[in-house]
Amino acid sequence: MNRALTITLVLGLAVTAAACTESRRARNDATFSDRPADITCWTYGVETFKGRSTGKVEYNDGGRIAFVDAANGRYTTVDGECRVVYSPSK
Repeated sequence: MNRALTITLVLGLAVTAAACTESRRARNDATFSDRPADITCWTYGVETFKGRSTGKVEYNDGGRIAFVDAANGRYTTVDGECRVVYSPSK
């Protein structure tokens, strides 16, 4: 009986943690989805990309980001450690 209760509690905590992550992602998407961002990415400590998006920056669980580059208007994807700084709202 004790083991079943422990398994149920662990599964309940895992579901709760996943729900919190999803709600945070949804809130961030709603807040930052239409604002441009300054993006800088590094791979092994070497800067590989520095630029600006025209709007929303999409995130992949594998560490890839995707956005429309403001410099050339092209859809761009970048792998690596990236810092994304959103412009303040007007």
